[in-house]
Amino acid sequence: MCLHCNNRKSTKLRILVTPKAVVHSFWVSVRDGALAAGDDLGVDVIWKGPPTETNIDNQISIIEDYINQRVNAIVMAATDSKALIPVTKRAVSAGIPVITIDSGIDSDLPVSFIATDNILGAKLAARTLVELIGGKGKVACIPFVPGSATSIWRETGFVEEIKKYPGVELAAVQYSQSDVATAMSVTEDILTAFPDLAGIFAANEAGAIGASQALLSRGVAGKVKIVAFDAATNEIEGLEMKLIQALVVQNPYKMGYLGVKTAVDIINGKEVPKRIDTGVSMVTKENLYDEEIQKLLYPTGKTE
Repeated sequence: MCLHCNNRKSTKLRILVTPKAVVHSFWVSVRDGALAAGDDLGVDVIWKGPPTETNIDNQISIIEDYINQRVNAIVMAATDSKALIPVTKRAVSAGIPVITIDSGIDSDLPVSFIATDNILGAKLAARTLVELIGGKGKVACIPFVPGSATSIWRETGFVEEIKKYPGVELAAVQYSQSDVATAMSVTEDILTAFPDLAGIFAANEAGAIGASQALLSRGVAGKVKIVAFDAATNEIEGLEMKLIQALVVQNPYKMGYLGVKTAVDIINGKEVPKRIDTGVSMVTKENLYDEEIQKLLYPTGKTE
């Protein structure tokens, strides 16, 4: 196993795993799963992605580089559902299978897509938020990057579900750009425009942290309820401090592990599912320390 293995003489299979970014706890967990699969299966895992989720051109460049290096497979979390289609076509034309994890593309070219059911998760978030605010009031949605499939699906699922509740008004939709400072700024703007805001759905880690910081600075933390995706350390701390009321938790470790395992299966000529759902769980302060939740949050063990 290696993070940046360029030894073309290696007899091991070489699999590029390229996330949307190398920042955020979510991607660290994906990396851990991918590298664990590399160890278990005896393949070289090349972990390389853009610095942030908005660096679409950088991810395309990384993939082009490893197509030229003739890796055996590519596992990709696409920064953009459309912009990554041409480079995926190039990989497939070169005989390199592509598997998408977390965020797919608008194409059937990838052999398999391994991810959360993001629409289902967002609908669960909407129902939870509605319950937290007593079924009435104004809420805001903070997706992350326009064009990112996961952001689109989470926004879509949330908006669709919120429409079912006549007492709840979707007052604002603002993007965080997967940046904590931007998320804090847009939350401040929303609070200024809607001082009676009752709740926020933050669609990823950066959105959750930025929104909770904004609520804290305004003195309305806990009063304005937050339901968010992901389970970064700061988000779990926010849950414990009642800054955040609920977290929609995915299984990024499983995504990374199954991404590599599926790539190996494909290379070895095995049939693989076109779609693999890695599941979703709702985590609150009440169930945070349940054994199964702790295993989900800390798949490699909790570090102090």
